[in-house]
Amino acid sequence: MRFDHEQERVEPLLLIPAFVLDFLCIHPFRDGNGRVARLLSLLLLYQAGYEVGRYVSLERTVEESKESYYDTLGASSQSWHEGQHDFAPWRDYFLGTVLAAYRELERRAVLFTAAPGAKRSHVRQVVDELLGEFSMSDLERACPTVSQKMIRLVLNELRDVGRVEMLSRGRNARWRRIQ
Repeated sequence: MRFDHEQERVEPLLLIPAFVLDFLCIHPFRDGNGRVARLLSLLLLYQAGYEVGRYVSLERTVEESKESYYDTLGASSQSWHEGQHDFAPWRDYFLGTVLAAYRELERRAVLFTAAPGAKRSHVRQVVDELLGEFSMSDLERACPTVSQKMIRLVLNELRDVGRVEMLSRGRNARWRRIQ
């Protein structure tokens, strides 16, 4: 896909979602069109110099907003075959997904360059914001730059001072914050 046309440069962040929407409306495969569309999105973003997908999972970002994904896809694909569709909802969703990925990358970069103790502090903050029971995997998702070992260390520290309690042991151990 070339982004230059008769010496006029069209912004790739406008062309890519248009291409992806067309692909999804054509629906060339019986199954897996969404996954292929997200791979095409990554490829086209890489070719245009937007490499955030190398560091942040756009697939996960889409998965976390699946309802919006289908709503905007539906809104923008209506009357696509007649050439009377509204591209705006899909464009805005796509650009919002890319922006969310860059924000996540920025958040992670801050954690990597933060002062000593920042990761430990981040785990404590996440625990303080959790409601109800939680597991190690919940903390790992919320703190992707923090090692499992560090999360365990912080949980044990919090348990020792009475801020959390372990509800069950083992691989699927459950924890709860004490009010």
